[in-house]
Amino acid sequence: MSSLRDQLDLKRLPRHIAIIMDGNGRWAKEHGQDRLFGHFHGVESVRSIVEGCAELGVEYLTLYAFSTENWDRPVEEVTGLMELLVDTIRKETATLKKNNIKLHVIGDTNMLPDYARKQLKESLDELHDDTGLNLIMALSYSSRWEIVNAIKNIAGDVKSGKLEPFEINQDTIKDYLATREFPDPELMIRTSGEYRISNFLLYQLAYAELYFTNVRWPDFRKENLYEAILDFQNRERRFGKTGDQMKEENEPKQS
Repeated sequence: MSSLRDQLDLKRLPRHIAIIMDGNGRWAKEHGQDRLFGHFHGVESVRSIVEGCAELGVEYLTLYAFSTENWDRPVEEVTGLMELLVDTIRKETATLKKNNIKLHVIGDTNMLPDYARKQLKESLDELHDDTGLNLIMALSYSSRWEIVNAIKNIAGDVKSGKLEPFEINQDTIKDYLATREFPDPELMIRTSGEYRISNFLLYQLAYAELYFTNVRWPDFRKENLYEAILDFQNRERRFGKTGDQMKEENEPKQS
Protein backbone atom coordinates (compact mmCIF):
# COMPACT_ATOMS: atom_id res chain seq x y z
CA MET A 1 0.00 0.00 0.00
CA SER A 2 1.50 3.34 -1.09
CA SER A 3 1.93 6.19 1.38
CA LEU A 4 1.79 9.95 0.90
CA ARG A 5 5.34 9.91 2.21
CA ASP A 6 6.45 8.66 -1.23
CA GLN A 7 5.18 11.91 -2.75
CA LEU A 8 7.15 14.18 -0.40
CA ASP A 9 10.21 16.10 -1.56
CA LEU A 10 12.58 15.41 1.33
CA LYS A 11 14.75 18.34 0.23
CA ARG A 12 11.88 20.80 0.76
CA LEU A 13 10.65 19.82 4.20
CA PRO A 14 9.57 22.56 6.61
CA ARG A 15 12.45 23.05 9.01
CA HIS A 16 10.06 23.75 11.90
CA ILE A 17 6.51 22.44 12.32
CA ALA A 18 4.20 23.73 15.06
CA ILE A 19 1.00 21.89 16.03
CA ILE A 20 -2.09 22.90 17.99
CA MET A 21 -3.24 19.48 19.22
CA ASP A 22 -6.98 20.11 19.35
CA GLY A 23 -10.00 17.83 19.71
CA ASN A 24 -9.17 15.47 22.58
CA GLY A 25 -12.30 16.43 24.52
CA ARG A 26 -14.64 16.21 21.54
CA TRP A 27 -13.12 12.89 20.49
CA ALA A 28 -13.75 11.53 23.99
CA LYS A 29 -17.35 12.79 23.97
CA GLU A 30 -17.95 11.12 20.60
CA HIS A 31 -16.75 7.88 22.21
CA GLY A 32 -19.00 8.33 25.25
CA GLN A 33 -16.08 8.97 27.61
CA ASP A 34 -14.81 11.83 29.77
CA ARG A 35 -12.30 14.38 28.49
CA LEU A 36 -9.28 12.75 30.14
CA PHE A 37 -9.95 9.65 28.04
CA GLY A 38 -9.31 11.81 24.97
CA HIS A 39 -6.12 13.29 26.41
CA PHE A 40 -4.89 9.79 27.24
CA HIS A 41 -5.41 8.64 23.63
CA GLY A 42 -3.84 11.86 22.34
CA VAL A 43 -0.51 10.65 23.76
CA GLU A 44 -0.35 7.96 21.07
CA SER A 45 -0.70 10.69 18.44
CA VAL A 46 2.18 12.62 20.02
CA ARG A 47 4.30 9.49 19.90
CA SER A 48 3.43 8.87 16.23
CA ILE A 49 4.04 12.45 15.06
CA VAL A 50 7.32 12.84 16.96
CA GLU A 51 8.50 9.60 15.40
CA GLY A 52 7.28 10.68 11.96
CA CYS A 53 9.09 14.03 12.11
CA ALA A 54 12.30 12.38 13.34
CA GLU A 55 12.16 9.82 10.53
CA LEU A 56 11.69 12.51 7.87
CA GLY A 57 14.48 14.71 9.21
CA VAL A 58 12.37 17.65 10.40
CA GLU A 59 14.62 19.70 12.70
CA TYR A 60 12.08 21.32 15.06
CA LEU A 61 8.61 20.29 16.26
CA THR A 62 6.62 22.47 18.66
CA LEU A 63 3.54 20.98 20.32
CA TYR A 64 0.99 23.21 22.09
CA ALA A 65 0.39 20.93 25.06
CA PHE A 66 -1.12 23.25 27.68
CA SER A 67 -1.99 26.93 27.47
CA THR A 68 -2.15 29.44 30.31
CA GLU A 69 -5.91 29.59 29.65
CA ASN A 70 -6.18 25.82 30.28
CA TRP A 71 -5.63 26.48 34.00
CA ASP A 72 -9.24 27.73 34.05
CA ARG A 73 -10.60 24.28 33.15
CA PRO A 74 -12.29 22.10 35.81
CA VAL A 75 -9.86 21.19 38.60
CA GLU A 76 -10.18 17.43 38.02
CA GLU A 77 -9.27 17.83 34.33
CA VAL A 78 -6.26 20.04 35.09
CA THR A 79 -5.04 17.64 37.79
CA GLY A 80 -5.52 14.68 35.47
CA LEU A 81 -3.67 16.46 32.66
CA MET A 82 -0.71 17.26 34.91
CA GLU A 83 -0.50 13.66 36.11
CA LEU A 84 -0.76 12.40 32.52
CA LEU A 85 1.92 14.84 31.42
CA VAL A 86 4.36 13.79 34.12
CA ASP A 87 3.67 10.09 33.61
CA THR A 88 4.09 10.39 29.83
CA ILE A 89 7.36 12.33 30.03
CA ARG A 90 8.72 9.84 32.57
CA LYS A 91 7.81 6.85 30.38
CA GLU A 92 8.89 8.38 27.06
CA THR A 93 12.27 9.83 28.08
CA ALA A 94 14.16 6.60 27.41
CA THR A 95 12.60 6.30 23.93
CA LEU A 96 13.39 9.95 23.17
CA LYS A 97 16.98 9.33 24.30
CA LYS A 98 17.25 6.23 22.12
CA ASN A 99 16.10 8.29 19.12
CA ASN A 100 18.49 11.19 19.88
CA ILE A 101 15.60 13.65 20.44
CA LYS A 102 16.32 16.80 22.43
CA LEU A 103 13.51 18.13 24.63
CA HIS A 104 12.80 21.82 25.24
CA VAL A 105 10.00 23.52 27.19
CA ILE A 106 8.60 27.02 26.65
CA GLY A 107 6.04 28.66 28.91
CA ASP A 108 5.47 29.85 32.45
CA THR A 109 6.63 26.65 34.14
CA ASN A 110 6.45 28.35 37.55
CA MET A 111 2.71 27.69 37.37
CA LEU A 112 3.27 23.93 37.14
CA PRO A 113 3.02 21.83 40.32
CA ASP A 114 6.34 20.95 41.96
CA TYR A 115 6.21 17.27 40.96
CA ALA A 116 5.70 18.24 37.31
CA ARG A 117 8.62 20.70 37.32
CA LYS A 118 10.84 18.08 38.96
CA GLN A 119 10.09 15.45 36.32
CA LEU A 120 10.51 17.98 33.52
CA LYS A 121 13.93 19.01 34.82
CA GLU A 122 15.08 15.40 35.07
CA SER A 123 14.02 14.68 31.48
CA LEU A 124 15.43 17.96 30.13
CA ASP A 125 18.77 17.20 31.77
CA GLU A 126 18.83 13.63 30.45
CA LEU A 127 18.08 14.73 26.86
CA HIS A 128 20.20 17.89 26.93
CA ASP A 129 23.05 16.61 24.75
CA ASP A 130 20.93 14.90 22.08
CA THR A 131 21.41 16.23 18.54
CA GLY A 132 18.44 14.97 16.52
CA LEU A 133 14.91 16.38 16.36
CA ASN A 134 14.29 19.31 18.71
CA LEU A 135 10.96 18.60 20.43
CA ILE A 136 9.58 21.80 21.97
CA MET A 137 6.70 21.43 24.41
CA ALA A 138 4.64 24.59 24.97
CA LEU A 139 3.47 24.13 28.57
CA SER A 140 1.57 26.76 30.52
CA TYR A 141 2.28 28.89 27.46
CA SER A 142 0.48 31.72 25.74
CA SER A 143 1.88 34.12 23.19
CA ARG A 144 0.55 37.22 24.94
CA TRP A 145 2.24 36.09 28.16
CA GLU A 146 5.47 35.63 26.19
CA ILE A 147 5.26 39.04 24.49
CA VAL A 148 4.42 40.87 27.73
CA ASN A 149 7.35 39.13 29.41
CA ALA A 150 9.66 40.13 26.54
CA ILE A 151 8.55 43.78 26.75
CA LYS A 152 9.15 43.84 30.52
CA ASN A 153 12.66 42.45 30.08
CA ILE A 154 13.47 44.85 27.23
CA ALA A 155 12.21 47.78 29.33
CA GLY A 156 14.32 46.59 32.27
CA ASP A 157 17.45 46.43 30.13
CA VAL A 158 16.76 49.89 28.67
CA LYS A 159 16.31 51.29 32.17
CA SER A 160 19.56 49.73 33.39
CA GLY A 161 21.47 51.02 30.36
CA LYS A 162 22.16 47.60 28.80
CA LEU A 163 20.06 48.49 25.75
CA GLU A 164 19.44 51.75 23.88
CA PRO A 165 15.86 52.29 22.61
CA PHE A 166 17.07 53.17 19.10
CA GLU A 167 18.88 49.80 18.91
CA ILE A 168 15.63 47.83 19.24
CA ASN A 169 14.65 46.00 16.05
CA GLN A 170 13.01 42.70 15.05
CA ASP A 171 16.12 40.73 16.01
CA THR A 172 16.13 42.35 19.46
CA ILE A 173 12.53 41.29 20.10
CA LYS A 174 13.26 37.75 18.89
CA ASP A 175 16.15 37.55 21.37
CA TYR A 176 13.76 38.21 24.27
CA LEU A 177 11.14 35.61 23.28
CA ALA A 178 10.93 32.12 24.77
CA THR A 179 11.74 30.73 21.31
CA ARG A 180 15.01 32.65 20.90
CA GLU A 181 16.93 29.43 20.26
CA PHE A 182 14.67 28.22 17.45
CA PRO A 183 13.84 29.28 13.88
CA ASP A 184 10.28 30.45 13.25
CA PRO A 185 7.82 27.71 12.22
CA GLU A 186 7.22 27.37 8.49
CA LEU A 187 4.14 25.16 8.90
CA MET A 188 1.47 25.37 11.60
CA ILE A 189 -1.05 22.53 11.84
CA ARG A 190 -4.29 22.69 13.83
CA THR A 191 -6.46 19.61 14.19
CA SER A 192 -10.19 19.18 14.88
CA GLY A 193 -11.65 21.70 12.43
CA GLU A 194 -11.10 24.93 14.37
CA TYR A 195 -9.73 27.93 12.45
CA ARG A 196 -7.97 29.89 15.17
CA ILE A 197 -4.40 30.51 16.36
CA SER A 198 -5.50 30.48 20.04
CA ASN A 199 -2.72 32.63 21.46
CA PHE A 200 -0.01 30.36 20.02
CA LEU A 201 3.32 31.74 18.70
CA LEU A 202 1.64 34.92 17.43
CA TYR A 203 4.94 36.68 16.67
CA GLN A 204 6.69 33.61 15.28
CA LEU A 205 3.89 32.55 12.90
CA ALA A 206 4.08 35.77 10.85
CA TYR A 207 5.08 33.94 7.66
CA ALA A 208 4.04 30.38 8.47
CA GLU A 209 1.75 28.38 6.21
CA LEU A 210 -1.41 27.50 8.16
CA TYR A 211 -2.98 24.06 7.71
CA PHE A 212 -6.32 23.12 9.27
CA THR A 213 -7.79 19.62 9.32
CA ASN A 214 -11.04 18.20 10.67
CA VAL A 215 -9.21 15.16 12.06
CA ARG A 216 -9.39 15.05 15.88
CA TRP A 217 -5.96 14.93 17.53
CA PRO A 218 -6.34 11.35 18.92
CA ASP A 219 -6.86 10.16 15.31
CA PHE A 220 -3.96 12.18 13.83
CA ARG A 221 -1.17 9.91 12.59
CA LYS A 222 1.86 9.94 10.28
CA GLU A 223 -0.24 9.80 7.11
CA ASN A 224 -2.08 12.95 8.25
CA LEU A 225 1.30 14.59 8.88
CA TYR A 226 2.48 13.68 5.38
CA GLU A 227 -0.73 15.15 3.95
CA ALA A 228 -0.07 18.45 5.74
CA ILE A 229 3.55 18.58 4.56
CA LEU A 230 2.50 17.75 0.98
CA ASP A 231 0.00 20.61 1.10
CA PHE A 232 2.82 22.87 2.37
CA GLN A 233 5.09 21.81 -0.49
CA ASN A 234 2.40 22.63 -3.05
CA ARG A 235 2.15 26.25 -1.86
CA GLU A 236 4.21 29.19 -3.11
CA ARG A 237 5.94 30.97 -0.23
CA ARG A 238 6.48 34.59 -1.34
CA PHE A 239 7.25 36.52 1.90
CA GLY A 240 5.57 39.65 0.50
CA LYS A 241 7.20 39.40 -2.94
CA THR A 242 5.45 38.59 -6.22
CA GLY A 243 5.38 35.13 -7.73
CA ASP A 244 7.55 36.32 -10.63
CA GLN A 245 10.17 37.67 -8.22
CA MET A 246 10.33 34.35 -6.38
CA LYS A 247 10.60 32.48 -9.68
CA GLU A 248 13.53 34.67 -10.77
CA GLU A 249 15.30 34.18 -7.43
CA ASN A 250 14.91 30.40 -7.64
CA GLU A 251 16.05 30.08 -11.25
CA PRO A 252 19.61 28.82 -11.69
CA LYS A 253 22.03 31.65 -12.51
CA GLN A 254 23.56 31.63 -16.00
CA SER A 255 27.35 31.45 -16.03
